[in-house]
Amino acid sequence: MKAAIHNLGCKVNSYEAESMREQLINNGYEMVDFSEKADVYIVNTCSVTNIADRKSRQMLHRAKKLNPEAVVVAAGCYVQEVGDELLRDNAVDIILGNNKKSNLAETLADYFKDQSKNANFVDIGEEKLFEETPVETTDENIRVNVKVQDGCNNFCTYCIIPYTRGRIRSRSISEIQKEVKGLAKKGYKEIVINGINLSSYGLDKTETSSSDEKISLIELLEKLNEIPGIERIRMSSLEPRVISSDFVERLKKLEKICHHFHLSMQSGCDETLKRMNRHYTSDEYFEACLRLRNAFDDAAITTDVIVGFPGETEEEFEKSYDFCKKVGFADLHVFKYSKRKGTKAADMPNQLTEKQKHERSEKLIKLGKEMSEAFRNKFLGEETEVLFEEKCILSGEEYYIGHTRQYLKVCVKSDENLVGKNMKVLIDKPLESEILLARI
Repeated sequence: MKAAIHNLGCKVNSYEAESMREQLINNGYEMVDFSEKADVYIVNTCSVTNIADRKSRQMLHRAKKLNPEAVVVAAGCYVQEVGDELLRDNAVDIILGNNKKSNLAETLADYFKDQSKNANFVDIGEEKLFEETPVETTDENIRVNVKVQDGCNNFCTYCIIPYTRGRIRSRSISEIQKEVKGLAKKGYKEIVINGINLSSYGLDKTETSSSDEKISLIELLEKLNEIPGIERIRMSSLEPRVISSDFVERLKKLEKICHHFHLSMQSGCDETLKRMNRHYTSDEYFEACLRLRNAFDDAAITTDVIVGFPGETEEEFEKSYDFCKKVGFADLHVFKYSKRKGTKAADMPNQLTEKQKHERSEKLIKLGKEMSEAFRNKFLGEETEVLFEEKCILSGEEYYIGHTRQYLKVCVKSDENLVGKNMKVLIDKPLESEILLARI
């Protein structure tokens, strides 16, 4: 029987899609491309924006058109948001909510027994346990994602995620170690630990828990740093509140930690942050940046910024713009605010026009490019470590390309196969499209 998976959304979703793919292979399914005719189509949906909702619906209906006789499975966040609605959608045969993706193969087997529409989703807000969806291998050959946490308790006014992913749930350190050791044996050199809100890892373990159950993000990192074969540990997005003096002091002792920190910001203006229900001020954010730079003088600090949030005045935008310049980010991901049905921000007064959002976005993107170029230029003429990932064609010539610990793209020419090698190179000059040229 042939099956195909289409994934939408974040790195956590990508990780869970890999897990579902492994489930299907282990149960005798032949995996094919989503554009091909299959017996089963799984759409791992996203619901972070209204556009993501629409894409999820489109992919579900596209699957049914590819093969009207196929079983179409809707999985993930969109299911959690509109599960009852999908029960009435003729394009969907099975709905599988978050914390139920590990039951995919079993749910399909039950469906084939009686051919009745199958709904397997729960009130995600009541879930207390982390769903184990381990991954043994991926299409990547060097770097691999490892999910360690799910859910979010922040309730930012623009975000639907706490309602589709539920409250924070942490994976046990022993299960994470088991998965990472297995990945190391298969030759993976770099792990990226991620979660819906990685900074909250361990916070769901209460004071009443036994000492064995009390865990924290820094304790997890210290354990992973000890695993042979893994040469790099990279983290996904962090909240500024986790960057305490103790956290950074312990972090800088871990030789495998990548000096790339994506520190979630959203705005550099305190008034805007308050309306967003972000739990820090711009001063607190800046202190976190200083702690990281005092510990890692080559640290790459990157962030996300939302422009045009409801009520954002020109003065507030300028405060955020000036704050970005003050921090000096290595990279800046700029998003225009988009109304998300079901969030508090969608009903806030003083919604900005698309023209205002576009103008502010363009101005901040330009600043981001300037800061990114300035950060890359700091490495010109310097020796740095690169983990090579693949061979590719750039400017009509063959190069090996990889990333530094700061997540800068670097390429070199070599007659030797460098894929999988972690080695020192000398950065010469920019090549193209944010890629630095180096020599061994």
